[in-house]
Amino acid sequence: MTKPNVKKCVLAYSGGLDTSAIVAWLRENYDCEVICMTADLGQEEELTGLEEKALASGASKLYVEDLRDEFLREYIFPTLRAGAIYEREYLLGTSFARPIIAKRMVEIAEAEGADAVSHGCTGKGNDQVRFELTFKALNPRLTVIAPWREWEIRSREDALAYCAARDIPVQQSTRSIYSRDRNIWHISHEGGILENPWQEPEEEMFTLTTSPLAAPDEPEYVEVGFEKGVPVSLNGAAMGPIEMVTQLNQIGGRHGIGRVDMVENRLVGIKSRGVYETPGGSILYKALQGIESLVLDGETMHYKDLLAQKYAEIVYYGRWFTPLREALDACMNVLAEPMTGTARVRLFKGSCDLVGRKSPHSLYREDYATFGEDDVYDQADAEGFINLYGLSMKVRALLGIEGIANGELRAPDYTEFKRD
Repeated sequence: MTKPNVKKCVLAYSGGLDTSAIVAWLRENYDCEVICMTADLGQEEELTGLEEKALASGASKLYVEDLRDEFLREYIFPTLRAGAIYEREYLLGTSFARPIIAKRMVEIAEAEGADAVSHGCTGKGNDQVRFELTFKALNPRLTVIAPWREWEIRSREDALAYCAARDIPVQQSTRSIYSRDRNIWHISHEGGILENPWQEPEEEMFTLTTSPLAAPDEPEYVEVGFEKGVPVSLNGAAMGPIEMVTQLNQIGGRHGIGRVDMVENRLVGIKSRGVYETPGGSILYKALQGIESLVLDGETMHYKDLLAQKYAEIVYYGRWFTPLREALDACMNVLAEPMTGTARVRLFKGSCDLVGRKSPHSLYREDYATFGEDDVYDQADAEGFINLYGLSMKVRALLGIEGIANGELRAPDYTEFKRD
């Protein structure tokens, strides 16, 4: 296959072995200038010395972009507000990280006059789709280069040999048996012993959370305040997004909150097992559900749950920059109008239980809900409601009892009803 003519390429760069090799590979195979971009999404990785490493690998420039605040405000919190959870458990920590990285890559490519973008995703995973759909949505004229779908490197040993032959500096650290992705929202673990779905995860694998068995013997209470579905305060103190999620991760982590072990359906058509730690996010989801239960009427809340499932699929499948996601967000803007209030949760040995909620827009009225006597609800009215609500069930039962089962009722002959 003839390679496209590329002059300048923006690469999503981590500084690890794979992307270090990709810098040199792009220069050799496409004879192009390579500009690296590293996104700081709160992954706690060392960024010091990254520019020197990128330049030594052959890059002409490195952008280090702190995207944490935008990540939380524009991607994480809208997904939280929508109540989106993929396949009942996954809080989408990696899924919405890829569109923001790819978006910034496109912006840098346009500013630098680049004609290509590149990533280090493998050909089996979801991330290649998330990156490339974003590229297509924001600038389809850019050439997309995915080395793992082209090169002959197939192992860590191959990549090390490739870098050694070109004097590319790479860290010779012991590689974890797990494939991990971390940001301010979560950390994921895949591979290694987890590829056997019967194998229990090793406790040493967990990074953000204490084992529930070793968590404190006393519960801790946390109060989260929301305005229109967005968290704005913690235990009564106003707080910005970064500080909010960071503190909740620490609090939830020491109580073992937010561990998920699941087998999920990847977009590319295969199943994979992932173990996720999302302590702060799990607290926020539980707390916001408490506010929703107060302020949304039944029909609205039930339909919002249906929309939440679709929203989760859109995020997981990498279709962030689509009209449907924008339309769902417009709907969520309306539904979130009354979602203001405070929720109280109790954290104890891996469990996060909602124990209190209040809102100025609450639809809950103790005088209506009481089993005692009140002036609003006449219990005698329930009989007529039940008679009408169950009418179709009653008719069906009567037909069975009174004749059809015994062949006594003939089917209607519609030919009798002729037009005049």
